[in-house]
Amino acid sequence: MNNPERIEEGTPAQLYEKRKAVHPQKVDGPFRRFKWLVMLVTLGIYYGTPWIRWDRGPYAPDQAVLIDLANRRFYMFGIEIWPHEFYFVAGLLIMAGIGLFLVTSAVGRAWCGYSCPQTVWTDLFQHIDRLVDGDRNAQMRLERAPWGPKKIAHRAVKWSIYLLISFWTGGAWIMYFADAPTLVHDFWTGQAAPVAYLTVGILTATTFALGGFMREQVCIYMCPWPRIQSAMLDEKSLIVTYKDWRGEPRGSVKKAQKNPGEFGDCIDCNQCVAVCPTGYDIRKGPDIACITCGLCIDACDRVMEEVGRPRGLIDYATLEDCEREKAGEEPRPAWKALLHPRTLIYFGVWGGIGLALLFALGVRSHTDISAAPDRNPPFMLMSDGSIRNSYTVKLRNMESRPRDMRVTMEGLDGGRMWTDQMASEDAARELTVTVAADSTEPLRLYVIAPPDTASQDFAFTVTSLDQQAEMDTSETYFEAPGGE
Repeated sequence: MNNPERIEEGTPAQLYEKRKAVHPQKVDGPFRRFKWLVMLVTLGIYYGTPWIRWDRGPYAPDQAVLIDLANRRFYMFGIEIWPHEFYFVAGLLIMAGIGLFLVTSAVGRAWCGYSCPQTVWTDLFQHIDRLVDGDRNAQMRLERAPWGPKKIAHRAVKWSIYLLISFWTGGAWIMYFADAPTLVHDFWTGQAAPVAYLTVGILTATTFALGGFMREQVCIYMCPWPRIQSAMLDEKSLIVTYKDWRGEPRGSVKKAQKNPGEFGDCIDCNQCVAVCPTGYDIRKGPDIACITCGLCIDACDRVMEEVGRPRGLIDYATLEDCEREKAGEEPRPAWKALLHPRTLIYFGVWGGIGLALLFALGVRSHTDISAAPDRNPPFMLMSDGSIRNSYTVKLRNMESRPRDMRVTMEGLDGGRMWTDQMASEDAARELTVTVAADSTEPLRLYVIAPPDTASQDFAFTVTSLDQQAEMDTSETYFEAPGGE
C-alpha cells in the first residue's frame, strides 16, 4: 500500500479537475459564417432527407434514402444495395475513413471543428443558450446567480428547447429505417414497433446529455479521434496556430504606447479564449482541446483591425511556414500547403476506391442465380435406372418490376429438369419462371440423367427475357453411383 506521507509535495489531491462551464462569446467572421453554413447544411440533410421521395415504380418504396431492414435492402436515390452487395457499403466506410485521414493531413482537425455531429449539435445548443440567456457575460452572471424564479424560468425554457431538439433528432433517425410519413403516423397513434420508441428515447437522452451538458468534455475526454489525429499531424499540416514570435511578450495597447518596441501584437484581451467552444487558450500551442474551428482567428483578426495591427496573429498555417515567416520570408499561400505527398497519396487512394465502386456499380447485373445440391441423399436411382439429383435454386430479380427469366442447363448431356410444380413428364433442358419485382424466387429443381451418366460438373444459366437480356451462371455438381 502507498504511504500517504511519501506522496511528493505538490501532487494534486484529485486525479481529475472539476469541469469549468464554457460559455463561448458570440463572434462574426469568415470561419463563423462557414460554421453556420455547415451546420445548416448538415442539419438540413439529417432532418430533411427521410422526407424526400424517389419514384422507383409500383413495386419498390418511394423514399429516397431508406435502410429497409425487413426486406434487407438499402436504397439511396437511384441506387439499391442488396445483402450480397455489402462490399459497396464496406467501400463507402473505407472511403469515409480515408477521407478523415485526408482532411486531417491537409487541414488538421477540420472535421472536428465543423462537421462532427457532436460539434454541430453543441454549436446549435450554444446558440440556444444565447437566445435564452444572452451572450457570454449574461450566461456567466446567470450561472453564478442563486436559484430563483428568473433562473428557474430561464433553465426551464432552455432545457425544454434542448429536449425538443433532442426528441426531433431521435425521431429523424428512425425515419431512415421505415417510410417516414407512415412511421410518423404510427408513432403518434401508438402503433409503431416498440423498438422505435426505445430508439427515440435513447437518442433523445444521449443528444440532450452530450449536446446540452457534456459538450467539450466529449471532445477532450471521451472521443478517441483527437488522439489518433494528433499522430497524423506534422509540421506540414495546416492547423490553427498562434504566432508567438509576433505576439509575445503580451501587453495592452496603453503599455505598448508607453514602451514602444517592448511588446508584441497580442494585447492579452483573451477574446480568442472567450469565443472558443472548448474554452482553450490557443496561445498555449497545439492541443487536443483545439478542434480547429477557426473562431479564435475571427476574434483575433477583429481585434487586430480595431487596434490597427496586421491580421493573422492567429491563423491557419503549417509549422514549417511559421518558421519561414519567423525568419522574415514571405508566407506561402495556404493552397500550396495542401500539395504535399501524404495528402496527394490519401487523395489518390480515396479517389481510386471511389472510381472502383462507381465502375462496379455501373457494370453490375440485376439478375442472379445460385444453386445448392441436396446432400442427403446425394442422388436417387429411378425404376428405369436413370439418376435423379435435387437442387435448391434461387433466382434474384433486382429490378423494380416483374421479369420473366429462362433457366437452362449447360453440360450434363441427356439431362433434363423440372420443378415441384411441374409433372416429371414435362422435364426439359430449359424452363421459364416469372420472378416478382425486387425479390428472390426459390425453386425446387429436379434433374434427371440417363443410367450411364457419371458424376460431373454442370451449370444452371439464367437469362432475363427483356431488353437487358442479362445473364448469370451458377456452377454445381451432379452426383451419380460410383463417382467419377
